[in-house]
Amino acid sequence: MGAEIIPDPTTAGDFLRRFNKDDICEFMDVKNTVRSKIWGKQSEAFRGEATINVDGTISATFGECKQGMDISYNGQWGYHPLIISLHNTREPLFIVNRPGNAPSHLDSAPWIDKSLDLVCRHFKKVHLRGDTDFSLTEHLDKWDERCTFIFGVDARPNLVKMAREVDESEWEPLEKKPKYEVKTRTRRKPKNVKQEVVKKREFKNIKTTSEDFVHLTYQPVKCQKTYRLIILRKTLEVTRGEAELFDDVRYFFYITNDWKRCTPEMIQFYRGRSDHENDIDQLKNGLNALAPTSDTLLSNWALMTIASLAWDLKAWLGLLLPYRPLGLAIIRMEFKRFLNTFIRIPCLIIKTGGRIRYKIVGYNDKLKHIIKFSEMIKAFGFT
Repeated sequence: MGAEIIPDPTTAGDFLRRFNKDDICEFMDVKNTVRSKIWGKQSEAFRGEATINVDGTISATFGECKQGMDISYNGQWGYHPLIISLHNTREPLFIVNRPGNAPSHLDSAPWIDKSLDLVCRHFKKVHLRGDTDFSLTEHLDKWDERCTFIFGVDARPNLVKMAREVDESEWEPLEKKPKYEVKTRTRRKPKNVKQEVVKKREFKNIKTTSEDFVHLTYQPVKCQKTYRLIILRKTLEVTRGEAELFDDVRYFFYITNDWKRCTPEMIQFYRGRSDHENDIDQLKNGLNALAPTSDTLLSNWALMTIASLAWDLKAWLGLLLPYRPLGLAIIRMEFKRFLNTFIRIPCLIIKTGGRIRYKIVGYNDKLKHIIKFSEMIKAFGFT
């Protein structure tokens, strides 16, 4: 970044407190301007399809004097930032800080619109997905014109009634695909120690025995259009020790405007949003970008957007690197591994004859691509 010294904590705090909301929004817009330029240099295949993930997360703190903090649904004090990311590259497009008691969907619609404005300019087809908090029915008609979406829907009594009225012959079994294909031979599974302890101590145990699905047409009250409602029925076996207590049935609902893909594919696509939790975890623990170390809501918001730039730079390095296999690996790489592979490299600095020479001590085979890339990046204009 060109910084010669690390600011003193008090200096950094004073710097962060100078940001107002407009400054933070402008900073995110500047990042997205650079982001757009980098996306524009990618291949047609890259710009064919994009997926936007939306979620909230709790940024907890033990501090008691942080302006804007509040108690969240799980009893933790702190903030509840909204994270909107591009699944393809794991880039956080927008981070919005909010009090800890804010529901996940609070003020999310305008930021989702801004994300669609950004992504739709570069990608031919855009998907939007989020959990039940983001099935904002008053906005679905508007989003239907811009992208395909799938959101979870709360199991409200009217929807549960609809599911129970579906004829048994209409339900289809959801086949569970194996996580991986065995390329050599199947190994013997080890003894399940946890399951033995659960049975011995007679803990209550819930196990999914089957999953079935069906899809219906559904028009929410606040919508002028009809959408596809996917219903997933889970049959659960409830046991305590060796004794079987009862079987339970639970319903899960998803609303989407995608009428082309088959229902099992849509369910798997929705479940793929769990990978967004890994991205949020990297922002939290890999970069420590979501830690509320300042003393106001706005200054912590500024810190989140500034610190997340390190994650953006990693993604941009992967996108611009000419050697594509390594570039794609960098995009998926955890931040700690990225630091240890490319940043924390032992180097001897030798000053001789009016020149400065850098002798890399911890050389690895990936560095040659980064050294070549450093010359290329000088020709790239970021403004």
